[in-house]
Amino acid sequence: MGLFTEIVLLPLAPVRGVGWVMERVLEAAEDEYYDPVPIQRELAELEARLLAGEIDEETFDRREDELLDKLAEIREFREEGRGLYRD
Repeated sequence: MGLFTEIVLLPLAPVRGVGWVMERVLEAAEDEYYDPVPIQRELAELEARLLAGEIDEETFDRREDELLDKLAEIREFREEGRGLYRD
């Protein structure tokens, strides 16, 4: 951009700054939400609870299906490179 454009757009600088901050917040939230590590950890804990007799097979199967669905969603998100502000 040229100097003239920068001067004309200067009053919009706070708005552009807020937009930039919102993009970073969204990226951080997506990174946390789509992190597979906590889901994998929960799957391991779930199996340990089943083996220890703390939960029954039906509860295990139901929760395992939920967690595996979440992992599939994460994998799909990462493979497609989705995200509102991703290039």
